[in-house]
Amino acid sequence: MELTITGSANKLSVSDEVFGREFSEDLVHQVVVAYRNAGRSGTKAQKTRAEVNGTTKKSKKQKGGGARHGALTAPIFVGGGVTFAAKPRSFAQKVNRKMYRAAISSILSELNRQGRLKVVDSFDLDAAKTSALVTKLAGFELGKRPLIVTEDASENLFLSARNLPYVQVRDVQGLDPVALVGADSVLITADAVKKVEEWLA
Repeated sequence: MELTITGSANKLSVSDEVFGREFSEDLVHQVVVAYRNAGRSGTKAQKTRAEVNGTTKKSKKQKGGGARHGALTAPIFVGGGVTFAAKPRSFAQKVNRKMYRAAISSILSELNRQGRLKVVDSFDLDAAKTSALVTKLAGFELGKRPLIVTEDASENLFLSARNLPYVQVRDVQGLDPVALVGADSVLITADAVKKVEEWLA
């Protein structure tokens, strides 16, 4: 298949397996959830009754004082331990390489079908100026949350986009499913397309 290059009469030949793949909602959902879970710190920690700082001496005599109980560190008392205490853990989910690449291809294919994938010959700035980037993006209909993908994101481009809250810049190595799914439109250079194709083929 061929992708139209914005602002040029030329077209870019690409693989159907990468940019013409059938969309799989279940696969994309699984990969996005796994990617986001991998970024969770999992540092929540609570204390059990064995870890609470307090005496374990029996609080009162066994009989004659109402309900029978031992240490005040038990969960039913204020200041006691937690019954099912949370402990630091990993939220990581296993997603193999084949599934991950298939999900990225599926997202790119759906963006292409919906007309939300725009290919340009090149995209860079001469200086790190946010206003220059805003002016340049105004020439494309990218929506409020554009994602700019280049082969190797330049420092000028990255710094120019840093103050724009909904504009993201990625190089091919930093491309991830969450950024693709969250973007209204993806602006990608021809060189980046070829690099993505090599990665996902």
